[in-house]
Amino acid sequence: MLRLQAEYLLLRTRHPFIIARGGQSDYKTVWVRLTDGDGHEGWGEAAPTKFYGETPETVMEVLQNYAQHLPADPFDLEETDRRLETALRGNPSARAALSAAMHDLVGKRLGVPVYKLWGLDPAKAPMSTFTIGIDTPERIRMKVQEAAEYPILKIKLGSDRDLEILQTIRDATDRELRVDANCGWTVKHTIQMLPVLEEFGVTVLEQPLVPTDVEGLGVIRMAASIPIIADESCRTASDIPGLVGQVDGINIKLAKCGSLREAIRMIAVARAHHMTVMVGCMIESSLAITAAAHFTPLVDIVDLDGAALLAEDPFVGATIAGGQLRLPTGPGLGVTPR
Repeated sequence: MLRLQAEYLLLRTRHPFIIARGGQSDYKTVWVRLTDGDGHEGWGEAAPTKFYGETPETVMEVLQNYAQHLPADPFDLEETDRRLETALRGNPSARAALSAAMHDLVGKRLGVPVYKLWGLDPAKAPMSTFTIGIDTPERIRMKVQEAAEYPILKIKLGSDRDLEILQTIRDATDRELRVDANCGWTVKHTIQMLPVLEEFGVTVLEQPLVPTDVEGLGVIRMAASIPIIADESCRTASDIPGLVGQVDGINIKLAKCGSLREAIRMIAVARAHHMTVMVGCMIESSLAITAAAHFTPLVDIVDLDGAALLAEDPFVGATIAGGQLRLPTGPGLGVTPR
C-alpha cells in the first residue's frame, strides 16, 4: 500500500485576484505526497474552492478516507480513479491531487516525464494566456504593464464596470484579448455585450451565464461571432454531450474534473463532438499547474497562469515565460522545490 502524507501550502497572489464571484490575495492548497515501498515519492496538489464544495480542511479530511483505497501497485491508475470516486463521491481537487501524485510516481519509477506516458510532444503545447482580474483602472494599467511579455491576455469581467475595464485595457495594449465573465451575466446582457466585445477585439468568451443555464448558452452561441466556452457548466466528461450545439468548447480543470485520466477522457469526448478544448486552472502553485500542463499538447487553448500570479511559488515546474508553455523534462511531473 502507498503511504500518504499531506500538508497545507499557503499561497499569496501579487495582487488581489478578483472575479465576478469575489476575490482575495491569500489561498490555501494541499500538497499531497505518495511514497511506495522502494522510496519513490509522487507529488500532487489540491486547489479546492467552495464553489465546487471543497475547502482545504475538507480535503485533509477526505484524504484520510481515500488513503484506505490506494492501490498496492501505483500503475493501477484507471482502477484507482474508479475506486476513489466510488468510495466518496465529489471532492474533485482532493482526487486530482492523488491522481497527479500517482502519475508522478509512475513516471519517476519508469524514468520518463508524464507526457511521454501518453506519447505526447511537449513542443505542441499552445501559448498560455495571462489573466487580468477585476480592479481599479490604475491597478489594471499596472497589471497590463507587468504582463508585457505575455501576448494573450484573459480579462475577468462580470462587474458593473466591464466597459471601463475593457476600455482601460485596450487603451494600454493592442494584444489579443479573451474574456471570462465567470457566470456574471444574463442572456440579455451577454447579447448586448457581444458587439462591445467585437469592438474591443475580444476573440473568446468564457462562461457568461450561471452553470445551469445551458440553453441560454446556446442562445448566445447563435448570436455570437466568437467561440463560447463552457467552464463552470462542464465539470466532467458526462457533461459534454448536453453541451453539444450549445457552446463551441469546454474548459477542463483538474480541480473540478477530479483526475488526469478524467481530463484525458474529456478531451476525447469533446474531440468526438468537434469541440474546442481548453485547459484552465485555479490559483495554485507550479505543482498543480505542471500536472495539467502535461496534457496541453492535446488542447487548443491554454490558461495555466495560476502560479505566475503568485508573489512566491514554492515549486519549479512548467513555465509560461513570454506566454510560451514549456514542460519540464525530468521524470514524472518534473517538479522540484524552489
